[in-house]
Amino acid sequence: MAEGFARAHGRGVWGADSAGLMPATLVAPLTRRVMEEKSISLEEHFPKGLDEVRLSGYDLVVNMSGYEMPGIVTAPVRTWDVRDPIGQSEKVYREVRDEIERLVLGLLSEVRARTGAG
Repeated sequence: MAEGFARAHGRGVWGADSAGLMPATLVAPLTRRVMEEKSISLEEHFPKGLDEVRLSGYDLVVNMSGYEMPGIVTAPVRTWDVRDPIGQSEKVYREVRDEIERLVLGLLSEVRARTGAG
């Protein structure tokens, strides 16, 4: 969800990738559905582990795992305490989606204020 929002709202301001400490095997159908309600398609998205992304070159890592980041992550880390909706109701998925969107928009506002980016 965070990558979808970061790409949709932050186009032209930042690049975004998503990777997990313990990634799922697929994007949950409810995740896809609630994101489509916001007109964001996750069709091209798939879960990735940290070992599947290039870890150098990031200005910031957002950690929503609930665990400390491993030492291989050298960028500054911002921790977001967000519930994991897996196995929960569609209502919980929407609540988590909306919380993540607010957090992404808040971060985007900070970045724009700091850099003067579009």
